[in-house]
Amino acid sequence: MSGSYTAGVDIGGTKIAVGVVSEDGELVDSKRKSTPVRDADAVLDVIVELVQAFGDYDIAAVGIGVAGLVDSGRSRVIFAPNLGWVEEPLRQQVERAVGLPTVIENDANAAAWGEYRFGAGRRRGDHDLIMVTVGTGIGGGIILGGVLQRGANGVGAEFGHLRLVPDGRLCGCGRHGCWEQYASGNALVRTARGLAAERRPEAALMLSLGDGTPEGVQGPHVTDAAQRGDEVAIEAFEVVGAWLARGMVEVATLLDPAAFVVGGGVVEAGDLLLAPTKREYAAQLVARSQRPMTDIVPAELGNLAGIVGAADLARDPGSGADQRDAAVAAATGSAAKVAQVVESSTAAAKAQAARKSPAVARETPGR
Repeated sequence: MSGSYTAGVDIGGTKIAVGVVSEDGELVDSKRKSTPVRDADAVLDVIVELVQAFGDYDIAAVGIGVAGLVDSGRSRVIFAPNLGWVEEPLRQQVERAVGLPTVIENDANAAAWGEYRFGAGRRRGDHDLIMVTVGTGIGGGIILGGVLQRGANGVGAEFGHLRLVPDGRLCGCGRHGCWEQYASGNALVRTARGLAAERRPEAALMLSLGDGTPEGVQGPHVTDAAQRGDEVAIEAFEVVGAWLARGMVEVATLLDPAAFVVGGGVVEAGDLLLAPTKREYAAQLVARSQRPMTDIVPAELGNLAGIVGAADLARDPGSGADQRDAAVAAATGSAAKVAQVVESSTAAAKAQAARKSPAVARETPGR
């Protein structure tokens, strides 16, 4: 087949998915295989096998999203705990094996870019948005001025490890009180189990979906029970939604985005999560009465966001460099206009002052 395609790779804890993506973000073909457990060589073999399986397509480059820290050059996986990778030169390995330019990116960043370019962001037309992914933990990505913000070392936007509760719950990162300990899929299950243990009669439906004990409650049980009216399951979503909002308020206080795009598996519950999130966000937002309410919208690409985003980053490794240059040019033009206004205003002020008093004119600042 002819055409300009790139391949997007999403390396998850349980599966590796590869898709062929067109210039307009359309997934035209895909394949997946189970992720080899903590075996870097085997993971590389699966990536190569799946990419090479699309030999009928004119693939120009490969983008790979991985759950881990990626260096600023998008070349090396610094640390991916679920895969057992430390200082893994993944880009070099894949390029050597498949003979195509390759880009490595954190999976949440790739998903954020996918939503910005082809999902909720494209529909809204915003160039300043933040994606928060609510799954087993919390991840995310920051788009400002149409540019994916990765930080000086490439490892920014690790939202899940913002500390919301000093001396709070122990996190897998070793710190206490991290956001994802209160507003993730794991947090939802923990909260539901705790409430069910205290209020078994009210949680009868949710308990019946598992093995009858609070310990047997799993994420899908909480969602199913809440959708069927189980009050305890609904309250678990209320609690987690409130914590999700509290973290988003902290992020918004710093970055002031036009919108939060919320993705990840837990968001499949829809308004069960997003309605309490919006209520608490409105209640907690700093200077709420003097500033616009930030939009909080669901992601649109679902599980495809990482593949589509990684593929697009491979097409444009600058991740929005063109948009950034345009923004800089626009800002430069605006600055010139401001300078002209200031110069004109200053001249007018000096002329007015001269009419009043030569001494006052001398004290009026010039250029």
